[in-house]
Amino acid sequence: MLALILAGGAGSRLNLGEKPLVTLLGRPMLSYIVDAFADAGCTPVVAASLRTPMTINWCRAQGIEFCKLEGKGYIEDTADAVINLGEAHPLFVCVSDIPCITGEIVVTIRKLYLAGEKDACSTWIPSLLARSNMVSYQQEIHGTESFPAGVNILRGDRITDPQEELQILLREPRLAFNVNTRKDRADAEVFLRHAGTNIRTPG
Repeated sequence: MLALILAGGAGSRLNLGEKPLVTLLGRPMLSYIVDAFADAGCTPVVAASLRTPMTINWCRAQGIEFCKLEGKGYIEDTADAVINLGEAHPLFVCVSDIPCITGEIVVTIRKLYLAGEKDACSTWIPSLLARSNMVSYQQEIHGTESFPAGVNILRGDRITDPQEELQILLREPRLAFNVNTRKDRADAEVFLRHAGTNIRTPG
């Protein structure tokens, strides 16, 4: 399964250069997401923009496939990228600032999506696991106040159409590390330094 990783953010709140290349424990944040999808058997494709030229250079140097976004907006850019890639199968669409994600988490999401028999899926985290006040949207999912984790699956052949969505709630602390500020970065570094690779069960 292809994994489209959205990496067009300039990272103005972090003020540490291009956001996808902000380092955690000496590694670009983007590399953690790329590795997680590769470990799960997916093909990572990085979607960069005019705001992230160094990210494009990094992808070239690492031999990672990439495409360029025009900055029209999340929905429009995602659709354009999928159409330009010619991807007709279901694919992951993921943000590039959740560096604690693992291949095991990706596999769990994919299995639940395939079992759900719906066009698309979104992944949610209980709001009680939120690591900062940067959570901008919350919704009740399966009776639990939750926020989106930034990991979705969409059907490529229906990318411009409404898609019936499976809402997956994972009580997984790793997905709650969304790096938007320097404190978020420091917290994620502490977690990555000490945490293992096991994930919690869905629910």
